[in-house]
Amino acid sequence: MTKNISGKVAIIGAGITKFGELFEQSYNDLVVEAAFDAYQDAGVTGDDIEAAWLGTFLPLGWGFDGTGGPSLAEALNLYPKPVSRVANYCTTGMEAVRMAAMAVASGLYDVVLAVGAEKMREVPPRGSLVAQHVEKLHPLYAKGRTAPGSFAVLATRYFHEYGASKDDLAEVAVKNHYHGSLNPKAHFRKEITKEQVLKAPMVTEPLGLFDCCPTTDGAAAVVLCRADLAEKRFGKKDYVLIEGMGLSCANGYLTTAFNPRFDFLGFEATREAARQAYEQAGVTNPREQLDLAEVHDCFTITELLNYEDLGFCGRGEAPAFVRGGSSRLGGELPVNTSGGLKSCGHPIGATGARVVAHVTNQLLGRCGKHQVKGAKRALGHTLGGPGAVSSVFVLAKN
Repeated sequence: MTKNISGKVAIIGAGITKFGELFEQSYNDLVVEAAFDAYQDAGVTGDDIEAAWLGTFLPLGWGFDGTGGPSLAEALNLYPKPVSRVANYCTTGMEAVRMAAMAVASGLYDVVLAVGAEKMREVPPRGSLVAQHVEKLHPLYAKGRTAPGSFAVLATRYFHEYGASKDDLAEVAVKNHYHGSLNPKAHFRKEITKEQVLKAPMVTEPLGLFDCCPTTDGAAAVVLCRADLAEKRFGKKDYVLIEGMGLSCANGYLTTAFNPRFDFLGFEATREAARQAYEQAGVTNPREQLDLAEVHDCFTITELLNYEDLGFCGRGEAPAFVRGGSSRLGGELPVNTSGGLKSCGHPIGATGARVVAHVTNQLLGRCGKHQVKGAKRALGHTLGGPGAVSSVFVLAKN
Protein backbone atom coordinates (compact mmCIF):
# COMPACT_ATOMS: atom_id res chain seq x y z
CA MET A 1 0.00 0.00 0.00
CA THR A 2 1.61 3.24 -1.16
CA LYS A 3 -0.84 5.79 0.26
CA ASN A 4 -2.04 6.34 3.82
CA ILE A 5 -4.88 8.65 4.81
CA SER A 6 -4.30 8.23 8.55
CA GLY A 7 -5.09 11.45 10.38
CA LYS A 8 -6.09 13.36 7.26
CA VAL A 9 -9.89 13.01 7.54
CA ALA A 10 -12.08 13.96 10.50
CA ILE A 11 -15.62 12.90 11.36
CA ILE A 12 -17.29 15.97 12.85
CA GLY A 13 -20.94 14.94 12.87
CA ALA A 14 -22.97 11.76 13.31
CA GLY A 15 -26.67 10.96 13.12
CA ILE A 16 -28.55 7.69 13.70
CA THR A 17 -32.30 7.16 13.47
CA LYS A 18 -34.16 4.71 15.65
CA PHE A 19 -33.83 1.25 14.08
CA GLY A 20 -36.85 -1.02 13.92
CA GLU A 21 -40.16 -1.57 12.12
CA LEU A 22 -40.66 2.04 11.08
CA PHE A 23 -43.85 1.81 9.05
CA GLU A 24 -44.73 5.39 9.92
CA GLN A 25 -41.55 6.74 8.27
CA SER A 26 -40.67 6.67 4.59
CA TYR A 27 -37.19 6.07 3.17
CA ASN A 28 -36.82 9.82 2.64
CA ASP A 29 -37.97 10.52 6.20
CA LEU A 30 -35.16 8.33 7.52
CA VAL A 31 -32.54 9.86 5.24
CA VAL A 32 -33.54 13.39 6.22
CA GLU A 33 -33.58 12.60 9.94
CA ALA A 34 -30.14 10.96 9.93
CA ALA A 35 -28.56 13.63 7.73
CA PHE A 36 -30.00 16.60 9.61
CA ASP A 37 -28.94 15.09 12.94
CA ALA A 38 -25.41 14.77 11.50
CA TYR A 39 -25.58 18.37 10.20
CA GLN A 40 -26.61 19.65 13.63
CA ASP A 41 -23.91 17.65 15.34
CA ALA A 42 -21.27 18.96 12.94
CA GLY A 43 -22.51 22.54 13.01
CA VAL A 44 -23.00 22.64 9.24
CA THR A 45 -25.84 23.13 6.78
CA GLY A 46 -26.49 21.59 3.41
CA ASP A 47 -24.72 24.58 1.85
CA ASP A 48 -21.44 23.40 3.42
CA ILE A 49 -21.68 19.94 1.87
CA GLU A 50 -19.65 19.76 -1.35
CA ALA A 51 -20.41 16.15 -2.30
CA ALA A 52 -22.30 13.20 -0.87
CA TRP A 53 -22.46 9.41 -1.02
CA LEU A 54 -25.53 7.26 -0.43
CA GLY A 55 -25.35 3.62 0.63
CA THR A 56 -28.47 1.57 -0.18
CA PHE A 57 -28.01 -2.08 -1.05
CA LEU A 58 -31.22 -3.26 -2.72
CA PRO A 59 -33.66 -0.43 -3.40
CA LEU A 60 -35.77 -2.31 -5.91
CA GLY A 61 -36.17 -5.12 -3.39
CA TRP A 62 -38.25 -3.01 -1.04
CA GLY A 63 -39.42 -0.03 -3.08
CA PHE A 64 -38.05 2.54 -5.49
CA ASP A 65 -36.19 4.93 -3.21
CA GLY A 66 -32.42 4.88 -3.09
CA THR A 67 -31.80 3.73 -6.65
CA GLY A 68 -29.18 6.42 -7.30
CA GLY A 69 -27.55 9.62 -6.15
CA PRO A 70 -30.61 11.71 -7.06
CA SER A 71 -32.54 9.97 -4.27
CA LEU A 72 -30.25 11.64 -1.73
CA ALA A 73 -29.93 14.90 -3.63
CA GLU A 74 -33.73 15.21 -3.78
CA ALA A 75 -34.31 14.38 -0.13
CA LEU A 76 -31.68 16.86 1.08
CA ASN A 77 -31.88 19.47 -1.71
CA LEU A 78 -28.23 18.99 -2.64
CA TYR A 79 -28.71 20.12 -6.25
CA PRO A 80 -26.57 20.46 -8.37
CA LYS A 81 -23.76 18.88 -6.32
CA PRO A 82 -22.13 15.52 -7.08
CA VAL A 83 -24.00 12.72 -5.31
CA SER A 84 -23.41 9.00 -5.87
CA ARG A 85 -25.05 5.82 -4.65
CA VAL A 86 -22.88 2.83 -3.75
CA ALA A 87 -23.74 -0.79 -2.98
CA ASN A 88 -21.40 -3.50 -1.70
CA TYR A 89 -23.57 -6.07 0.07
CA CYS A 90 -23.53 -5.67 3.87
CA THR A 91 -20.55 -3.29 3.74
CA THR A 92 -22.65 -0.79 1.73
CA GLY A 93 -23.05 1.89 4.42
CA MET A 94 -19.39 1.70 5.38
CA GLU A 95 -18.46 1.85 1.71
CA ALA A 96 -20.31 5.18 1.43
CA VAL A 97 -18.18 6.48 4.31
CA ARG A 98 -15.00 5.07 2.74
CA MET A 99 -15.72 6.76 -0.60
CA ALA A 100 -16.42 10.06 1.16
CA ALA A 101 -13.21 9.79 3.20
CA MET A 102 -11.08 9.08 0.15
CA ALA A 103 -12.58 12.08 -1.67
CA VAL A 104 -11.57 14.35 1.22
CA ALA A 105 -8.12 12.78 1.59
CA SER A 106 -7.48 13.25 -2.13
CA GLY A 107 -7.94 17.00 -1.73
CA LEU A 108 -10.93 17.14 -4.08
CA TYR A 109 -13.39 18.23 -1.37
CA ASP A 110 -13.20 19.82 2.08
CA VAL A 111 -16.59 18.80 3.54
CA VAL A 112 -18.70 15.82 2.51
CA LEU A 113 -21.61 13.68 3.66
CA ALA A 114 -22.10 9.91 3.78
CA VAL A 115 -25.53 8.38 4.39
CA GLY A 116 -26.61 4.75 4.69
CA ALA A 117 -30.30 3.85 4.56
CA GLU A 118 -32.56 0.86 3.93
CA LYS A 119 -36.24 0.00 4.34
CA MET A 120 -36.65 -3.77 4.70
CA ARG A 121 -39.92 -4.24 6.59
CA GLU A 122 -42.34 -3.02 3.92
CA VAL A 123 -42.62 -6.37 2.13
CA PRO A 124 -44.64 -9.55 2.72
CA PRO A 125 -42.78 -12.80 3.51
CA ARG A 126 -42.81 -13.85 -0.14
CA GLY A 127 -41.06 -10.62 -1.04
CA SER A 128 -38.25 -11.17 1.45
CA LEU A 129 -34.53 -11.48 0.81
CA VAL A 130 -34.88 -15.29 0.90
CA ALA A 131 -37.51 -15.21 -1.84
CA GLN A 132 -35.39 -12.91 -3.96
CA HIS A 133 -32.45 -15.29 -3.74
CA VAL A 134 -34.60 -18.09 -5.11
CA GLU A 135 -36.35 -16.05 -7.79
CA LYS A 136 -33.63 -13.76 -9.10
CA LEU A 137 -30.24 -15.40 -8.63
CA HIS A 138 -28.49 -18.40 -10.17
CA PRO A 139 -30.95 -21.22 -10.99
CA LEU A 140 -28.76 -23.83 -9.28
CA TYR A 141 -26.52 -22.17 -6.69
CA ALA A 142 -29.31 -20.01 -5.24
CA LYS A 143 -31.86 -22.77 -4.72
CA GLY A 144 -32.22 -23.50 -1.03
CA ARG A 145 -29.66 -20.83 -0.18
CA THR A 146 -30.41 -18.68 2.85
CA ALA A 147 -28.26 -16.44 5.01
CA PRO A 148 -28.85 -18.56 8.17
CA GLY A 149 -28.01 -21.71 6.22
CA SER A 150 -24.79 -20.20 4.86
CA PHE A 151 -23.55 -19.32 8.35
CA ALA A 152 -24.89 -22.43 10.10
CA VAL A 153 -22.37 -24.61 8.28
CA LEU A 154 -19.58 -22.48 9.75
CA ALA A 155 -20.96 -23.02 13.24
CA THR A 156 -21.09 -26.78 12.66
CA ARG A 157 -17.51 -26.83 11.40
CA TYR A 158 -16.33 -24.64 14.29
CA PHE A 159 -18.03 -26.91 16.83
CA HIS A 160 -16.33 -29.94 15.27
CA GLU A 161 -12.91 -28.31 15.08
CA TYR A 162 -12.74 -26.65 18.49
CA GLY A 163 -15.32 -28.38 20.68
CA ALA A 164 -17.52 -25.30 20.97
CA SER A 165 -21.28 -25.58 21.44
CA LYS A 166 -24.59 -23.73 21.29
CA ASP A 167 -23.82 -22.49 24.80
CA ASP A 168 -21.02 -20.39 23.34
CA LEU A 169 -23.33 -18.89 20.72
CA ALA A 170 -25.82 -18.11 23.49
CA GLU A 171 -23.16 -16.10 25.33
CA VAL A 172 -22.96 -13.75 22.34
CA ALA A 173 -26.74 -13.39 22.08
CA VAL A 174 -27.19 -12.67 25.80
CA LYS A 175 -24.37 -10.10 25.78
CA ASN A 176 -25.59 -8.23 22.73
CA HIS A 177 -29.19 -8.14 23.90
CA TYR A 178 -27.97 -6.72 27.21
CA HIS A 179 -26.03 -4.03 25.36
CA GLY A 180 -29.07 -3.37 23.15
CA SER A 181 -31.28 -2.90 26.20
CA LEU A 182 -29.12 0.15 27.04
CA ASN A 183 -29.28 1.66 23.55
CA PRO A 184 -32.40 3.77 22.83
CA LYS A 185 -31.79 3.48 19.06
CA ALA A 186 -31.79 -0.35 19.00
CA HIS A 187 -34.55 -2.42 17.37
CA PHE A 188 -34.67 -4.93 20.26
CA ARG A 189 -34.30 -3.43 23.74
CA LYS A 190 -34.95 -6.38 26.04
CA GLU A 191 -32.47 -8.57 27.85
CA ILE A 192 -32.70 -12.30 27.28
CA THR A 193 -31.43 -15.33 29.21
CA LYS A 194 -29.28 -18.18 28.04
CA GLU A 195 -32.22 -20.52 28.66
CA GLN A 196 -34.37 -18.47 26.27
CA VAL A 197 -31.67 -18.65 23.61
CA LEU A 198 -31.21 -22.40 23.91
CA LYS A 199 -34.97 -23.13 23.94
CA ALA A 200 -35.85 -20.79 21.08
CA PRO A 201 -37.21 -22.23 17.82
CA MET A 202 -34.55 -23.60 15.50
CA VAL A 203 -33.96 -21.64 12.29
CA THR A 204 -31.30 -23.81 10.75
CA GLU A 205 -29.21 -26.16 12.89
CA PRO A 206 -27.44 -25.09 15.07
CA LEU A 207 -28.71 -21.49 14.78
CA GLY A 208 -31.89 -20.68 16.68
CA LEU A 209 -34.11 -17.63 16.62
CA PHE A 210 -31.90 -15.60 18.99
CA ASP A 211 -28.77 -16.45 16.99
CA CYS A 212 -30.07 -14.45 14.00
CA CYS A 213 -30.34 -10.70 13.50
CA PRO A 214 -33.63 -9.19 12.33
CA THR A 215 -34.32 -7.34 9.09
CA THR A 216 -34.95 -3.72 9.95
CA ASP A 217 -35.58 -0.15 8.79
CA GLY A 218 -33.10 2.59 9.61
CA ALA A 219 -30.57 5.19 8.48
CA ALA A 220 -27.34 6.76 9.69
CA ALA A 221 -25.11 9.57 8.45
CA VAL A 222 -21.74 11.16 9.10
CA VAL A 223 -20.19 14.48 8.06
CA LEU A 224 -16.49 14.36 7.20
CA CYS A 225 -13.97 17.10 6.55
CA ARG A 226 -10.26 17.74 6.21
CA ALA A 227 -8.74 17.18 9.64
CA ASP A 228 -7.12 20.61 9.71
CA LEU A 229 -10.54 22.24 9.23
CA ALA A 230 -12.31 20.52 12.12
CA GLU A 231 -11.26 23.17 14.62
CA LYS A 232 -10.13 25.97 12.34
CA ARG A 233 -13.36 26.21 10.34
CA PHE A 234 -15.97 24.47 12.49
CA GLY A 235 -14.64 25.18 15.99
CA LYS A 236 -14.50 21.52 17.00
CA LYS A 237 -12.37 20.81 20.05
CA ASP A 238 -13.33 17.13 20.09
CA TYR A 239 -13.73 15.10 16.92
CA VAL A 240 -12.79 11.72 15.50
CA LEU A 241 -9.98 10.93 13.09
CA ILE A 242 -9.87 8.07 10.60
CA GLU A 243 -6.60 6.29 11.38
CA GLY A 244 -7.05 3.42 8.96
CA MET A 245 -9.57 1.76 6.69
CA GLY A 246 -9.49 -1.38 4.61
CA LEU A 247 -11.70 -3.18 2.11
CA SER A 248 -11.31 -6.66 0.68
CA CYS A 249 -13.34 -8.64 -1.85
CA ALA A 250 -11.99 -12.14 -1.31
CA ASN A 251 -14.68 -14.30 -2.94
CA GLY A 252 -17.73 -14.26 -5.16
CA TYR A 253 -21.23 -13.90 -3.76
CA LEU A 254 -22.41 -17.36 -4.80
CA THR A 255 -19.06 -19.13 -4.87
CA THR A 256 -17.50 -18.45 -1.45
CA ALA A 257 -18.24 -21.96 -0.23
CA PHE A 258 -16.61 -23.46 -3.33
CA ASN A 259 -13.31 -21.62 -2.92
CA PRO A 260 -10.63 -24.16 -1.92
CA ARG A 261 -9.03 -21.51 0.35
CA PHE A 262 -12.24 -21.22 2.40
CA ASP A 263 -11.93 -23.38 5.53
CA PHE A 264 -15.34 -22.50 7.04
CA LEU A 265 -13.53 -21.25 10.15
CA GLY A 266 -13.30 -17.55 9.33
CA PHE A 267 -13.28 -15.03 6.52
CA GLU A 268 -10.30 -14.08 4.39
CA ALA A 269 -12.00 -10.78 3.49
CA THR A 270 -12.10 -9.70 7.15
CA ARG A 271 -8.49 -10.67 7.76
CA GLU A 272 -7.29 -8.76 4.69
CA ALA A 273 -9.39 -5.65 5.37
CA ALA A 274 -8.13 -5.65 8.96
CA ARG A 275 -4.54 -6.00 7.78
CA GLN A 276 -4.94 -2.91 5.60
CA ALA A 277 -6.57 -0.83 8.33
CA TYR A 278 -4.16 -1.94 11.05
CA GLU A 279 -1.15 -1.19 8.84
CA GLN A 280 -2.36 2.36 8.24
CA ALA A 281 -3.23 2.91 11.91
CA GLY A 282 -0.08 1.34 13.30
CA VAL A 283 -2.05 -1.32 15.18
CA THR A 284 0.03 -4.39 15.93
CA ASN A 285 -1.85 -5.78 18.93
CA PRO A 286 -5.57 -4.98 18.52
CA ARG A 287 -6.57 -6.56 21.81
CA GLU A 288 -4.34 -4.13 23.67
CA GLN A 289 -4.49 -1.12 21.35
CA LEU A 290 -8.26 -0.89 20.85
CA ASP A 291 -10.75 0.24 23.49
CA LEU A 292 -13.87 -1.15 21.83
CA ALA A 293 -15.14 -2.68 18.60
CA GLU A 294 -18.35 -2.85 16.60
CA VAL A 295 -18.31 -6.01 14.49
CA HIS A 296 -20.70 -7.72 12.10
CA ASP A 297 -22.82 -10.13 14.15
CA CYS A 298 -25.45 -11.05 11.58
CA PHE A 299 -25.39 -14.39 13.42
CA THR A 300 -23.83 -15.26 16.75
CA ILE A 301 -21.28 -17.56 15.12
CA THR A 302 -20.14 -14.63 12.98
CA GLU A 303 -19.18 -12.60 16.02
CA LEU A 304 -17.09 -15.48 17.39
CA LEU A 305 -15.28 -15.85 14.06
CA ASN A 306 -14.76 -12.08 13.89
CA TYR A 307 -12.92 -12.11 17.24
CA GLU A 308 -10.35 -14.41 15.70
CA ASP A 309 -10.18 -12.87 12.23
CA LEU A 310 -9.69 -9.39 13.71
CA GLY A 311 -6.92 -10.58 16.02
CA PHE A 312 -8.71 -10.15 19.34
CA CYS A 313 -7.79 -13.74 20.22
CA GLY A 314 -6.24 -16.83 18.65
CA ARG A 315 -7.91 -19.54 16.58
CA GLY A 316 -10.34 -21.55 18.69
CA GLU A 317 -10.15 -19.05 21.57
CA ALA A 318 -13.31 -17.03 20.82
CA PRO A 319 -15.58 -19.02 23.18
CA ALA A 320 -13.24 -18.34 26.10
CA PHE A 321 -13.02 -14.67 25.08
CA VAL A 322 -16.78 -14.15 25.30
CA ARG A 323 -17.32 -16.48 28.29
CA GLY A 324 -14.71 -14.61 30.29
CA GLY A 325 -16.53 -11.31 29.81
CA SER A 326 -13.78 -9.72 27.72
CA SER A 327 -16.26 -8.52 25.08
CA ARG A 328 -18.91 -7.27 27.51
CA LEU A 329 -19.27 -3.68 28.71
CA GLY A 330 -16.65 -3.27 31.40
CA GLY A 331 -14.53 -6.04 29.88
CA GLU A 332 -11.07 -5.96 28.37
CA LEU A 333 -12.32 -5.16 24.85
CA PRO A 334 -16.08 -4.46 24.72
CA VAL A 335 -17.63 -5.61 21.45
CA ASN A 336 -20.94 -4.42 20.01
CA THR A 337 -21.80 -1.99 22.78
CA SER A 338 -24.67 -0.76 20.58
CA GLY A 339 -26.23 -4.22 20.76
CA GLY A 340 -24.78 -5.06 17.36
CA LEU A 341 -26.88 -6.30 14.49
CA LYS A 342 -28.46 -8.75 16.93
CA SER A 343 -30.23 -5.92 18.77
CA CYS A 344 -30.02 -2.94 16.42
CA GLY A 345 -31.14 -5.00 13.46
CA HIS A 346 -29.64 -4.98 9.99
CA PRO A 347 -31.03 -2.54 7.40
CA ILE A 348 -28.30 -3.54 4.99
CA GLY A 349 -27.37 -0.16 3.52
CA ALA A 350 -27.55 1.59 6.88
CA THR A 351 -25.56 -0.81 9.04
CA GLY A 352 -22.03 0.25 8.07
CA ALA A 353 -22.84 3.94 8.48
CA ARG A 354 -24.44 3.18 11.85
CA VAL A 355 -21.30 1.35 12.95
CA VAL A 356 -19.11 4.36 12.09
CA ALA A 357 -21.56 6.79 13.71
CA HIS A 358 -21.85 4.69 16.88
CA VAL A 359 -18.09 4.32 17.23
CA THR A 360 -17.80 8.09 16.74
CA ASN A 361 -20.30 8.67 19.55
CA GLN A 362 -18.40 6.25 21.80
CA LEU A 363 -15.10 8.03 21.21
CA LEU A 364 -16.74 11.37 22.00
CA GLY A 365 -18.25 9.99 25.22
CA ARG A 366 -21.89 10.38 24.15
CA CYS A 367 -23.32 6.88 24.61
CA GLY A 368 -24.87 7.18 28.06
CA LYS A 369 -25.58 3.85 29.72
CA HIS A 370 -23.62 1.89 27.11
CA GLN A 371 -20.57 4.19 27.12
CA VAL A 372 -17.09 2.66 27.30
CA LYS A 373 -15.22 4.83 29.78
CA GLY A 374 -12.13 6.56 28.48
CA ALA A 375 -12.41 5.17 24.94
CA LYS A 376 -9.80 6.70 22.65
CA ARG A 377 -9.42 4.24 19.77
CA ALA A 378 -11.96 1.85 18.28
CA LEU A 379 -12.67 -0.48 15.39
CA GLY A 380 -15.69 -0.77 13.09
CA HIS A 381 -16.26 -3.84 10.91
CA THR A 382 -18.77 -5.07 8.36
CA LEU A 383 -18.93 -8.35 6.44
CA GLY A 384 -21.07 -9.15 3.43
CA GLY A 385 -21.56 -11.48 0.61
CA PRO A 386 -21.97 -13.60 2.88
CA GLY A 387 -18.28 -13.58 3.73
CA ALA A 388 -17.16 -12.38 0.29
CA VAL A 389 -16.42 -8.75 1.18
CA SER A 390 -15.41 -6.95 4.35
CA SER A 391 -14.63 -3.41 5.46
CA VAL A 392 -12.68 -2.34 8.56
CA PHE A 393 -12.19 1.14 10.03
CA VAL A 394 -9.89 2.20 12.86
CA LEU A 395 -11.04 5.47 14.41
CA ALA A 396 -9.50 7.55 17.18
CA LYS A 397 -10.37 10.61 19.23
CA ASN A 398 -8.27 13.61 18.19
